[in-house]
Amino acid sequence: MVAVLVSFVTTLFIAALRFVPPPTTAFMLYSRVADPATGLACDRVDYQWVGWARISPNVPRAILVAEDQRFFEHQGFDTKAIEAALDEFASGGRMRGASTITQQVAKNLFLWPGRSFLRKAIEAWLTVWIEALWPKRRIIEIHANVAQFGPCLFGIEAASQRFFKTSASRISPDQAARLAAVLPSPGRMHVSNPGVFTKKRARQILKEMNRGGGPSYLEDLSLFGH
Repeated sequence: MVAVLVSFVTTLFIAALRFVPPPTTAFMLYSRVADPATGLACDRVDYQWVGWARISPNVPRAILVAEDQRFFEHQGFDTKAIEAALDEFASGGRMRGASTITQQVAKNLFLWPGRSFLRKAIEAWLTVWIEALWPKRRIIEIHANVAQFGPCLFGIEAASQRFFKTSASRISPDQAARLAAVLPSPGRMHVSNPGVFTKKRARQILKEMNRGGGPSYLEDLSLFGH
């Protein structure tokens, strides 16, 4: 009975978030105790919601290039990426992640850092409902707003203000690429003082964003008013 009630309340909350900004997230709350980027408690979590119309189109372009190039092809789970990760692991490589943007949204909103089968199972269940209840634009919008870009720092507006002294609406392609480059690990990768790998990753993202005519998966952004 308790599990049914929790499932019902969670689904209602997901449905509500299609229309209202999340006041906080599980990762932000967790940061009060142990920030996922540093492991240290945050005295203050920097988070400012900004709506789609006030986000530069460079931001979703960079995020799609960096994190989920088949975003418009799947319904929350990129089977091709999962198969590639499993093949690499079977061949002796390390087990790398294959999470989609939708899965990352589910994790950031409702779950906790770290890896476990339990968390992945809950994440998968949440991912199904997010894809069912939100349009693709909303998924990207929320991801841009709740993703962690640095210690105690969440969302594209707060990150834009901290690193570039400007609003999310004025982010350039180069700045968007630099922000997207740190998303896999905002504790080890830094926007303001990037290492060699982070600089290389940002250049690759920017190159893909600017590739002749633009990658086909970025054309779908035109449906969103970008």
